[in-house]
Amino acid sequence: MRLLVATTNPNKLREIRGSLADIDVELVGLDAFPPVAEPEEAGRTFAENARAKATYYSTRLGVVAVAEDSGLEIDALGGEPGIHSARYGGAALPYPEKFAILYAKLRERRALDSPARFVCALAVARGAHILFEARGTIEGCVADVPRGAHGFGYDPMFYYPPLGRTLAELGEGEKGLVSHRGQAFRQLHDYLRGGDLAGGA
Repeated sequence: MRLLVATTNPNKLREIRGSLADIDVELVGLDAFPPVAEPEEAGRTFAENARAKATYYSTRLGVVAVAEDSGLEIDALGGEPGIHSARYGGAALPYPEKFAILYAKLRERRALDSPARFVCALAVARGAHILFEARGTIEGCVADVPRGAHGFGYDPMFYYPPLGRTLAELGEGEKGLVSHRGQAFRQLHDYLRGGDLAGGA
């Protein structure tokens, strides 16, 4: 069967395809469909936004859809950037400039090594009906400076103590074993292996 991964981010799609590589499901991104307007992300939590996106795209495109909402929560900043991670400082602002804003705020609070976490919530929908939900979290802290050339988004500024590196310093396979998105999509992997999504939206 066909499963829409509701993203236009090629990096996310690549990670997700890696997590579900041995499942007999055809994974397609939004670029496989005629363009539709993006839904408003008005939820107060990652889970609410994931549900809203999954039901929106499934209803409009007539296919079972999985959507995820994820981001970085920094304790010393009251959980910023949180659900606003992708749009923090403006949706078009490059990530190095988003980093600069966050580091400036952390220096003001003398909390450059603040505890932090990445969170990923996902939802699978057939039309308006939610079929499955999952959540993944990885705990760490803010790196002293952004490091690493792998990954994307906030990976360079997130330090993962068990491995002594930022997520951007990990290879894709290594990151997938520990990351928030990897955790959530492994739960989806198990669901797809034992469940039945056949029948369309």
